[in-house]
Amino acid sequence: MIVLHAAVPIAAEHREDALETIEDLVEDSRAEEGMIDYRATTDVEDPNTVRFFEQYEDEAAMQSHLETDHYLEFARALPDWLAGEPEVLKFEVSEATELDL
Repeated sequence: MIVLHAAVPIAAEHREDALETIEDLVEDSRAEEGMIDYRATTDVEDPNTVRFFEQYEDEAAMQSHLETDHYLEFARALPDWLAGEPEVLKFEVSEATELDL
C-alpha cells in the first residue's frame, strides 16, 4: 500500500477557489480504481493549509491518479494558489492495523 500525506499552504485570497476545486478532486479521486481512501482537510492550527491523506493499493494506482483529468486540473491551478512550498511525504506500507481507542 502507498500512503501519501501532503500539507499544502494556500494563499488566503485563493482559499475559496482552492477548496471548491479540492472538494471536486476528493469526490472524483475516491471513485478511482485502486484507491483505498482519499481525504483533504484544513489544518486546525492554520485554516489556509490543506492536508491530504491518500491511500492507494499500489504504485500503479497512485501513478494512474496523477494522470486523471481531475488531478491535472488541480495541479495546473495549484501554483497560483500557493502561499509557500507544499510538503509531501510518501510511505510504502506493508501492513496496517486498526487500533481500538
